[in-house]
Amino acid sequence: MNTYVSRASSEQLRTAKELIKQGETVAFHTETVYGLGANAFDDDAVQKIFALKGRPADNPLIVHVHKRYDISRLIDRDPPYCAALRSAFLPGPLTMVYPSTGKVSRFVSCGLDTLAIRVPKSDTAQAFLRAVDLPIAAPSANLSKHVSPVTAWHVFDDFKGKIPLILDGGPSDGGIESTVLDCTGDVPQILREGLVTREMIASVAGACGIYVPAEGEPPRSPGMAYKHYAPRCETFYCTDPETALARYRKEKAKKGKPRILCASKHAETLPPDIAVLDLGDTPELMAHRLYDLLRKGETEGTTLLIGIEPEEKDGIMAGVLNRFRRAFGVLS
Repeated sequence: MNTYVSRASSEQLRTAKELIKQGETVAFHTETVYGLGANAFDDDAVQKIFALKGRPADNPLIVHVHKRYDISRLIDRDPPYCAALRSAFLPGPLTMVYPSTGKVSRFVSCGLDTLAIRVPKSDTAQAFLRAVDLPIAAPSANLSKHVSPVTAWHVFDDFKGKIPLILDGGPSDGGIESTVLDCTGDVPQILREGLVTREMIASVAGACGIYVPAEGEPPRSPGMAYKHYAPRCETFYCTDPETALARYRKEKAKKGKPRILCASKHAETLPPDIAVLDLGDTPELMAHRLYDLLRKGETEGTTLLIGIEPEEKDGIMAGVLNRFRRAFGVLS
């Protein structure tokens, strides 16, 4: 199979619509990361997503719709605070989990009675979703456990020859996946942290909790289980520059090619001969750069990627730190 990378021209949108109707998958730009999309009503197409990614069968998918799509077709109940949240944050990087009518493929929610719905802000995503006018089930367009893609060429790297079309909208500005919010109860609860923070949600809904899964509980949202976002090289995780520098020197002594991934605050304390991947000095910049730098690290012949944990923990950094830790296999 040939894999084409193209901007979302009228011709390519017609092609994308035809491919979706045929049960194929199409990768597309969103403002967070690129998605790997298929018709959410089509059992075979949804299962193809899991097969292509090597995704665990109990890891639910998010359904993407355009901003004028009537989600009442898909959800069984719409708690009072949801309309205010949609008005405040959508289109945008917020996924809302509702009680499901069960009309989409049963494989989308992996047997759960809920459905995660997102309205992406990206012009490319909106054009694609309007063209197909269907709910599109779409996880991130990367092989399972690999670093999420924030450019079309990241997608191409993972799926060349495996999918027919990638709709290129340029780099994803947000850089980490959407916040996932459980909207099935009286108070919304965050299942996965992201660019829309707990404080932002509470300011609109009146309150917002953080869901803590019970031990052994199947995931209720993408990103709640398994090692994610991992580069294709050995990794080492630490919390301070001194430990990172010692590990770096040890790897160099073995004739290795290490890199240190860290915030600007830590990068500034390292000697000038150290190869550093600088995340930046603000939460927004660190979110934007994280996946791109993880991908860059693995393509530079890196033998060991050393991560220094950012010091900030709140707001957007909660989502960044979640991905940062999981990339290095630190799940707690």
